[in-house]
Amino acid sequence: MSGTSRTRPSGSGTALSEAYDTALLDLDGVVYAGGHAIDHAVEALGTARDGGMHLAYVTNNALRTPAAVAEHLTELGVPAEASDVITSAQAVSRLVADQLPAGARVLVIGGEGLRVALRERGLEPVESADDDPVAVVQGYGGPDLAWGRFAEASYAINRGLPWFASNTDLTIPGARGIAPGNGAAVEVVRIATGAEPQVAGKPLPPMHRETVLRTGAERPLVVGDRLDTDIEGAFNGGVDSLLVLTGVTDAAQLVTAVPEHRPTYIDADLRGLLTGQPEVEEDGGGFRCGGWTASARDGRLVLEGDGGPLDGLRALCAAAWSQAGDKACDLDAEKALARLGL
Repeated sequence: MSGTSRTRPSGSGTALSEAYDTALLDLDGVVYAGGHAIDHAVEALGTARDGGMHLAYVTNNALRTPAAVAEHLTELGVPAEASDVITSAQAVSRLVADQLPAGARVLVIGGEGLRVALRERGLEPVESADDDPVAVVQGYGGPDLAWGRFAEASYAINRGLPWFASNTDLTIPGARGIAPGNGAAVEVVRIATGAEPQVAGKPLPPMHRETVLRTGAERPLVVGDRLDTDIEGAFNGGVDSLLVLTGVTDAAQLVTAVPEHRPTYIDADLRGLLTGQPEVEEDGGGFRCGGWTASARDGRLVLEGDGGPLDGLRALCAAAWSQAGDKACDLDAEKALARLGL
């Protein structure tokens, strides 16, 4: 089931941690950035977990194994087991295993997380195009991945081998800023081969399938910082989502989001799991949230009133999304957003 076009953020009369049984949490930009926990993440997740919400960590980063991710989370103060972590390496390995016989050799362009996931599916990772692989699998290999690995992938793909990619995120957030992600590396191989990979990670169905199979979630809430992976993945899976502003998405991008990139809820950080969400109500020709009213007027978005900046952003999104319908809002929002200081 896929999502429907959303014209405004939703409200919730109860805490999201009570309204949903499982939080499907992205990691980079949501729980941590680089090696450090994001502000308020540890405390908020601990409170949600103690209240009975199941926490699952869903990442497009295929570099590390689930055990390594769980160890990192535990060190940060977020206790986790390997079974709590779902990676795009696991999703792409299932995709490959569904199409190849057991024991098939697969050329790996990536890190240990991808190799471990392939072995779990009964496949044999190899390192060279001359090792008789029958497919190529590419995942994020970290900043030290040698350039020659892209050449190895290109040799094999140009011989006609099928090509799989864990994900196509162009960037990845880190402690020092935004760096090239696996999608940038996939583009290198695409340019060299003219081929198109089968992709497993968010926002595509194989990742959602992997997550549901491993968590058994009945009322999941996707929590992420990226519109084109986390929120679109929730849309494609027909489930609700919470966008937090601790990662790559800013207020201006939210206002101009196309339907598949419009989250159910918007909040500053993971403390949003612990609260209800305010309603956005139609008010004459505009939309009201808290002390703010937003409307479309003379080719621009107008924001009137005062209050918390997040309420103003929710009102602006409602005005923009309602006006745009199934397209991206093209109204001038610069002055309205400037009032919020986001």
